[in-house]
Amino acid sequence: MTRRGPLLRLLFWGAALFALVMALLPHPPQVPGHPSDKVQHMVAFAALGTLGTLAYARVSAVRLILGLSLFGALIEVAQAIPMLHRDSDPLDWLADTVACGLVILALRWWRGQRH
Repeated sequence: MTRRGPLLRLLFWGAALFALVMALLPHPPQVPGHPSDKVQHMVAFAALGTLGTLAYARVSAVRLILGLSLFGALIEVAQAIPMLHRDSDPLDWLADTVACGLVILALRWWRGQRH
């Protein structure tokens, strides 16, 4: 692990915690430009995929994608809790999975091209 490893892991877990909190707030703050819910999901999980790839370079792409996909699924299950006043949508989970998967695979391919 490089000296950047611990910092990258801290950034990854901080971003994951931030995504979880924003996903579970009953009334999350408005995002500038008012992007759609799906766009917000894709941006969040693309960022998590990027940070996860950098922070956990030795973990397989499949394992990273599955882990982040499971995280997205758990968020959707939690959003189904009525007292949170959030909407659970399986398409949000699909957007999460596609976004992190594309980013992780692209970064792994790019890294392979450089070596």
